[in-house]
Amino acid sequence: MLFLNKITPLPLSILYNLKMYLHFKNYFMKISLSLLWIAFSYTICAQQKQIPLLINKDKNSLLWEVSGNGLTKSTYLFGTFHLMCKDDINFSSQLKTAVQNADKVYLELDMDDPNMMLSGLMMMNMKNGKKLSDLYTAAEYSKLKGYFKDSLKMPFSLFESMKPFLLVAMLYPKMMPCKTVSGIEEELMKFAKLNKKEIKGLETLQQQAAVFDSIPYKEQAKELLKSIDSMKANKKEFETMLSVYKSQRLAGIEALFNKNEFGLQEHEDLLLFNRNKNWVKQLKIIMQAEPVFVAVGAAHLVGNKGLISLLKKEGYKVRPLMNK
Repeated sequence: MLFLNKITPLPLSILYNLKMYLHFKNYFMKISLSLLWIAFSYTICAQQKQIPLLINKDKNSLLWEVSGNGLTKSTYLFGTFHLMCKDDINFSSQLKTAVQNADKVYLELDMDDPNMMLSGLMMMNMKNGKKLSDLYTAAEYSKLKGYFKDSLKMPFSLFESMKPFLLVAMLYPKMMPCKTVSGIEEELMKFAKLNKKEIKGLETLQQQAAVFDSIPYKEQAKELLKSIDSMKANKKEFETMLSVYKSQRLAGIEALFNKNEFGLQEHEDLLLFNRNKNWVKQLKIIMQAEPVFVAVGAAHLVGNKGLISLLKKEGYKVRPLMNK
């Protein structure tokens, strides 16, 4: 179950108006004062620096600062939990300041893209006309249909061709002790928009779909059925995951993902490590151009092949920030 988780130039119109005003001697003093004020304001903005953030005393933080190696301003790295109870999502003052310090917010996907929903619908299905009935025995298929009808109250006909991993994601709300479910990315986007920050994506929906298509559908189908058969155990597992995430213990997060019973270890390169390397390549270019706030699943931060370690190997200074 764990795999699922600058200074702008003055507008030309203003410059034009100022030029026109200078033709009127009666307004000369007034315009002179206006120009002085604009020049003063521009200087203040141009000299504006990022608000410094407090360093955490240990490595137990989901919020990290990336600096050095030629960067003029810091970039921030934050580990998310893709789906949780809305009341559990609370952003610290330091995290909010980090978003405000950044020019753009980067998520795994550009979830602000108006075409995301349509593109997503087009990529949910398995390739080559494959259907779920092709992946199960008659008894297994009957159990799957029954679960979606009786427990999820959904017509199974809607999901006949869908990638099994996407159906696993639909089981998550059944594990939560609340009715109002949200995602950290969703709430983060709201705050970013409030602060007029552009949302960008580190990868496309096509790239994520390709990851799912690279894992045999038979294996995905097995994981889906296993998740249904182990729902009680999954609820406890989810509680453990959430508790470790809230504690911000990166070592604990890494330990969870290294447990054999969570399966799919043979696909970690596809799900985590290859994506991490690709993101670091992008970030080396992005961070040189502007400071950004990067929010990705917490599993991408940890371990020798995680983003924190990879960025350090590239020569950046990566430090934990207080996030309470």
